[in-house]
Amino acid sequence: MSTPRIWTIEEANALVPELSSLIGRQLALANEIERCWRELVDAVQRPAATPDQLVALARSGSEQARARERELSEKIAAYEAGWRDVEELGVVVKDQRIGLCDFYGRLDGALVWLCWRYGEPAVEHYHGLEAGYAGRKPITAAKRRQLLN
Repeated sequence: MSTPRIWTIEEANALVPELSSLIGRQLALANEIERCWRELVDAVQRPAATPDQLVALARSGSEQARARERELSEKIAAYEAGWRDVEELGVVVKDQRIGLCDFYGRLDGALVWLCWRYGEPAVEHYHGLEAGYAGRKPITAAKRRQLLN
């Protein structure tokens, strides 16, 4: 495993506008995928089918079902590629459903997560590597100075 990038609070916050835009698109795409899924279920009229069964039914079914399956497949591929794009920025995606992302930071000589969630104006929280979202703590002025280095 390669050494992770260690972010300062300023570096992380400088990325927030781009990250917000990317993740906003991802969340909108997730809604489109859900819509396509419902349309595919309607097209094959098998609500209890598993995802694999549904795709097989769609491929062997009507033109409408095949079109919905192609659209769904394209959207899923775009969704997966979008999250790879986010991670290529050096951000660790923790929860795709809510746009929760972490950046490695260093505080008091220890690695921490600088924590940001879609919709927040800036990176304003941190937590230990094992603490998770529930363990988020606000970045105080004193902690902010430490995170500058």
